[in-house]
Amino acid sequence: MDKYFNSYQEMLSLRGLTGHTIKSYCTYIRAYLGYLTEILHKDPMDVSWQELRGYIKWLQNTRSLSDRTINTAISQLQFFTIYILHKPWDTTQLPFRKFDTFIPFVPTMDEVWEFISTMPDLKQKTMVTIMYSSGLRIGEVCHMRYEHIKRKQMRIYIPHSKNRSDRYAILSQKALDLLTEYWYSYGRPTGWLFPKQFDPERPIDTFYLSRHIHAHEDRLGWEHRITCHSFRHAFGTHLYENGTDLLNIKELLGHKSLLSTTIYVHLASNGVGSVTSPFDQMGGSFHE
Repeated sequence: MDKYFNSYQEMLSLRGLTGHTIKSYCTYIRAYLGYLTEILHKDPMDVSWQELRGYIKWLQNTRSLSDRTINTAISQLQFFTIYILHKPWDTTQLPFRKFDTFIPFVPTMDEVWEFISTMPDLKQKTMVTIMYSSGLRIGEVCHMRYEHIKRKQMRIYIPHSKNRSDRYAILSQKALDLLTEYWYSYGRPTGWLFPKQFDPERPIDTFYLSRHIHAHEDRLGWEHRITCHSFRHAFGTHLYENGTDLLNIKELLGHKSLLSTTIYVHLASNGVGSVTSPFDQMGGSFHE
């Protein structure tokens, strides 16, 4: 099975994917090859469509995966079948699942301020502040370098973002003041701004901040509703509520498509929820 897995990794690499993305894409192919070895005792070339469907059922039952995650596994199988086995893929044999879409929780401006202003640790407070004030992804915050901070232009350079393009994010003056305080307090780092504690040549792990965000919710007595991405959603939502148009929000967030940005119309307090029904604009009243 190693030859198949190595070929899969190589083909993903040839597509120009990052190491992190390759690792993510390999998750369920590794599980699939293990399933073939330990349960089916078959070579991938000999697997039938019925057995592929059986693997998907096994995966969902044993790991309790969501429909969205199951689609990820199916997508990886499709790539593996076409590019590694060189066999055609029939979508009528293993279709993608339909899944529910949920509106994410977005803290209000007052909640964001209360959360950030009461954080006791300067490093964590600085990271969350930058994440919210510039609308950055947690990975973008963790991979910030000293030279990415453009103080004269009051912006942050974000290289190789999720949609594979560079961009600039806005830099808040208050966030810069806090970042400067952090910089002096933590040894004036000139490489990674947030390096790992015991390995300064590497950036800090994303789970570091996730763990401390939940810990701070506990301090405040809040239920666990906030994630790192909540602050990015809050940035986009609060911009829209304050009158920023969707095209500018799209550029600031680095969205590839405007469709991704339209979620903030639903999340904003002055979005679809503030529209008055035409029925309420009609004259007269009901008679009993």
